[in-house]
Amino acid sequence: MSASVVAIYICPVAGEKMQLVDSVEAIAGRGLAGDRYCNGVGCFSHKQGGNRQVTLINGIFFERSLFAYGDSRRNIVTRDIELMALIGEYFEIGTTLFRGVKYCKPCNRPSDLIKSKESFRDVFRDCGGLVAEVSGNGIIKTGDSISLIRSSNY
Repeated sequence: MSASVVAIYICPVAGEKMQLVDSVEAIAGRGLAGDRYCNGVGCFSHKQGGNRQVTLINGIFFERSLFAYGDSRRNIVTRDIELMALIGEYFEIGTTLFRGVKYCKPCNRPSDLIKSKESFRDVFRDCGGLVAEVSGNGIIKTGDSISLIRSSNY
């Protein structure tokens, strides 16, 4: 199996319900068009370590939880890729270039927003996902492949 995008979510306003989309425009240096982080109004936009552009999470970790993909507040749900291996690396989703920035530590904001008795932070401990930057404009779609680009190319 090859690494791919299972689902894509955006949310125009911090705290509102994530919207499932089939495709989205990725804007270099900003994030995903129509998403709160692209617009600079995400919950973590102005906190220390802000500048969160895109978040990814591995879909396999949802199998042992009561959370749905959109509940995670992550933008891109993936399969068949170790996201931590992308930290500091360039990678493509479809033909759009990204750079892995850091681990996306899970918190309880997802639990609080959906009023879940299950703790997102506890269920996704060590499985919170990846914060990434958009390094090149493009369109990403559900089903797109994800591939590592050797850093020496950029």
